[in-house]
Amino acid sequence: MFRSDLTHEEVVAGMRALQPSIERYAELIVRKGVAVRPGQEVVVSAPVETAPFARLLVRTAYAAGAGHVTMIWGDDEVTRATYENVPVEWFRETPSWQRLMYDSLAEQGACFIFVEGADPEALKGIDPAKPMTAATARNSQCRVFRHGLDFNINPWCIAGAPVAAWARTVFPGLSDEAACYRLWQAILDASRALGDDPCADWELHNATFEKNLRMLNEAHFDRLRYTAANGTDLVVGLTKKHVWDGGKTETPEGRAFFPNIPTEEVFTSPDFHRVDGVVHAALPLVHHGTKIAGFWIRFEHGVAVEWDAAQGKDALDQILAIDDGARRLGEVALISKNTPIRESGLLFYDTLYDENASCHLALGMGFPECYEGGYGMETDELLAVGVNQSHTHVDFMIGTDDLCVTGIKADGTEMPVFVAGQWAWEQQ
Repeated sequence: MFRSDLTHEEVVAGMRALQPSIERYAELIVRKGVAVRPGQEVVVSAPVETAPFARLLVRTAYAAGAGHVTMIWGDDEVTRATYENVPVEWFRETPSWQRLMYDSLAEQGACFIFVEGADPEALKGIDPAKPMTAATARNSQCRVFRHGLDFNINPWCIAGAPVAAWARTVFPGLSDEAACYRLWQAILDASRALGDDPCADWELHNATFEKNLRMLNEAHFDRLRYTAANGTDLVVGLTKKHVWDGGKTETPEGRAFFPNIPTEEVFTSPDFHRVDGVVHAALPLVHHGTKIAGFWIRFEHGVAVEWDAAQGKDALDQILAIDDGARRLGEVALISKNTPIRESGLLFYDTLYDENASCHLALGMGFPECYEGGYGMETDELLAVGVNQSHTHVDFMIGTDDLCVTGIKADGTEMPVFVAGQWAWEQQ
């Protein structure tokens, strides 16, 4: 599907041919991703380099009935210059105007579209404490906004669009225009947006989650054991009233939306007290522009007590130091290797895509929807039943081709869930 010898004329023609799919992709994000309601405020946050696509999202949101669209721009170069020239102390407080902007938008019932597109090494050489401190401040101080996303009160959707530096990383050796064209192809393919009706295709895609969710929720395992030849040997306990979720999610009042496009995962929040053993990352993690690769973490009684990385250990240290919850797990996610992203053979160097090619875990915040009645519980109540709380949520990929996951029930009964990187029932 992906040629490496494209001429300028072929790229121009190819992009022209892709334009209808890109327009349908925008429609998918607006109508299924955040499910815009008539008169609703819509917020689009995007890198300046993706301006043509961001403008398309704005027009599509208005066509879907949005009452008003707020546009928030980001830029890797400006962000890097800021971190290079401003001391870390400055980032400990989110500016009052930003807090007011995000919190007031959330209070108005806005839905949020986040366009993902960044240079994976945009912040290479930057002190990782600076972006981590900024993110922690924003997540802890923009309280209405953060609560609205964490509890799915405000529908939100993360979806990608190419920027040149990211495209060159995924497709090295190509011109910027050829790399961006190929990345557009890859994004649309991964997002199941190349067909004539992606919105209908996503309803069918959502139906495929139902079997796996039913199997897991009916089994109601007490714990999962992960093993792989790379040294992973980890036991993750589950809460007594855990719920597996995936695909489409809902607001507390039952409004359906898709937080991630693409998505291939089913997930739940573990009991953050009951995690023991060692887990090795299967893919690099790019976090706030810093690449972390070749890393492992050892847990005892739910807490990360030892870790190392071949690259980016300082950034890993910073993640684990954000707060007490950052050293505990908030998510376990299961994804078969038989998915479009994994089968493409591409490493996207972007968590939105790479996490959907691989089983993963997440440090930090757990999900209230993954505990029976969780939407109606306060933070202290969620903590008391084992759902982790934190100002961060960082996914890292652990799915190898030989990964095995065994479900263990409270009475000790064992059942294979994953064998050789795929659902055990896919092999039957």
